[in-house]
Amino acid sequence: MQEKYDLDVRWRAFPLHPDTPEEGQLLEDLFRTDSHQISKMVEKLRLTAEELDLPFGPRTRTYNSRLAQELGLWAEDQGQGHSFHIAAFRAYFVSGLNLAEQRVLLDLAKQTGLEESAAETVLRERTCAARVDRDWEDSRLMGITAVPTFVMGQHKLVGAQSFENLSRLVEHYGAVPR
Repeated sequence: MQEKYDLDVRWRAFPLHPDTPEEGQLLEDLFRTDSHQISKMVEKLRLTAEELDLPFGPRTRTYNSRLAQELGLWAEDQGQGHSFHIAAFRAYFVSGLNLAEQRVLLDLAKQTGLEESAAETVLRERTCAARVDRDWEDSRLMGITAVPTFVMGQHKLVGAQSFENLSRLVEHYGAVPR
C-alpha cells in the first residue's frame, strides 16, 4: 500500500538581512564588495531568472522585508496570500520597490484585492509579528540559510529551481502528475 502525503504548499517568512534599515542598503555595502562584483552577481541572478522564466529587474539596493512578511501572513488568512506574495516578489525583484515602506505595502494589498484600511491596521498594530518570529525561528532550527528553500519531508532544495527538480522532489514523496 502506497502512503499518501499532504502536499499543501505554505509560504514561510525568512529573516533575509533583517538588520537592513528602512531606507534600504546599497548591495555594495551589504556584501562589502565593489560595484563590478555586484554587477556580476546581479547578472548571474538575472540569467537564472531568465532560464526559469521569472521576471527580474535591475537592482542596486536591498530592502527590509519584515513588514511585507507580516502583511503576507495576514493576506494568507484572507485567502489572498499567493496573490500578495507574487505582487511583493514583482515589486521587489522587478520594480525595485522598497517593501519597508507602508505606502508600497498598502498599494500591494489594494492591488491584490485586500481591504487597505484593514492592511493598515495589521501594519500599525503588528498583529502578525509573532507569527513571523516563529517562522524565523523555525527556519533557524531547520538550518535554512537562503531563499527560496523548498522543504518536503527530510529533503531541501535551495535556490530557484526548475519545474523538473521540484517535480522530482514531490514525486519522491508520492505525488503523481495530474
